[in-house]
Amino acid sequence: MPASDMATQSTNFKHGITWAEAFRVWLRVAALSFGGPAGQIAVMHRILVEEKRWISESRFLHALNYCMLLPGPEAQQLATYVGWLMHRTRGGLMAGGLFILPGVICIMALSYIYAAYGQVGVVAALFFGLKSAVLAIVVEAVVRVGKRALKNNVMVALAGIAFFGIFFLNVPFPIIVFGAALVGFVGGWIQLEAFQVSSGHGASGKDQAIIDSLLGDDIPDHVRPSAGRALRVAVIWLALWLVPVFALLWLFGSQNVFSQIAVFFSKMAMVTFGGAYAVLAYVAQQAVEKYHWLNAGEMLDGLGMAETTPGPLIMVLQFVGFMAAFRDSGTLSPMLAGTLGGLLAPWVTFTPCFLWIFLGAPFIEKLRSNKSLSAALSAITAAVVGVILNLALWFAIHTVFHQVRLVRGYGFAFDAPVLASVDPWALALSLAAAIAIFRFKVGMMPTLAACSLAGIALYAAGIR
Repeated sequence: MPASDMATQSTNFKHGITWAEAFRVWLRVAALSFGGPAGQIAVMHRILVEEKRWISESRFLHALNYCMLLPGPEAQQLATYVGWLMHRTRGGLMAGGLFILPGVICIMALSYIYAAYGQVGVVAALFFGLKSAVLAIVVEAVVRVGKRALKNNVMVALAGIAFFGIFFLNVPFPIIVFGAALVGFVGGWIQLEAFQVSSGHGASGKDQAIIDSLLGDDIPDHVRPSAGRALRVAVIWLALWLVPVFALLWLFGSQNVFSQIAVFFSKMAMVTFGGAYAVLAYVAQQAVEKYHWLNAGEMLDGLGMAETTPGPLIMVLQFVGFMAAFRDSGTLSPMLAGTLGGLLAPWVTFTPCFLWIFLGAPFIEKLRSNKSLSAALSAITAAVVGVILNLALWFAIHTVFHQVRLVRGYGFAFDAPVLASVDPWALALSLAAAIAIFRFKVGMMPTLAACSLAGIALYAAGIR
């Protein structure tokens, strides 16, 4: 397409926002996408709603609630949704793609360094400090999500049951998600008071001050559902997602590491309700205990990488895919195999996210006021608190203690710490990070940086 035609097409919208301007704004959003989904959504709100006034408050919340109903990282899907709403499919690809591109580049670079030097001196000390800070950040996530989700005793009970099931009984994460959804759906359907949640779509006072958004309240033509369009979208995006998976299975078999990466993370893409923290415990346990791709400490190192780089926290899956292929490279060089594994994991993780938005958003809009579905989402969020608590406890055990032992019997199976193997420096750094975050309200990035420097200082002093 000639450049002049592209320029004309990019301004052929009622809102008048050009393709070039949108690119600059989404690149800025991507560069500032630190701090997990809460921070990322806050950045998008500040830029898109308050500063640029592209979209109104109620329209922004409308889109966010769509994304909360879907599996996958809600912040990346929110960017994709707003980009699609503003500039059709091409805008969604730009917004969603830019949101993860900086993280892909950073995680890949850090994976190279880790694979080559991760167990050497100062690099190992750096990641030792990161682990301690990450533990405090995950605990803070439990508290933050819990305050929002556990609004009554029924929701507290759902969180407790989810924690007990996944930590002590090894109940599969998808069963917990869909079980909570079923409980919430039934509770909403029979109109139990504990499941009566507000939709959150009404205009707030702030929205009244920002009613002159460039998008307006009209529904663009490309947002209206169409059976023909839905079929085309489904065929294209299912092919982009699943053809590589089936090709790997056909060429190399189900036991090949690339086939395992493709299948495992494709499954994750379908059940990752509730954000990255909710699924990380399941991924960590499977990657460490079932596939033996990496150990618990290395999983924490990867989480530290994802916490300190832009993009969704779920980008830690790229590190897992890299290390899995790096250690089972076959006839390839380890670094080449790691690179391919590190690209395959985010491909099968994020391609479905575009599918959910481009295919489902027009139809999900009709379900926005459905009380039973709102109650199901509320119950999932409550269960997610229990899952995050499991993640925090699992990380704490493997961060603060050098040894764990498997406790099994009467249906229970869980890792218990060997108390004599406590690491006093890891415990001290974790407590210091927790005090910084909870008592002095220090931000995530300064806490991570301080703990990393402390790890290096311990190494320089010959203590670690």
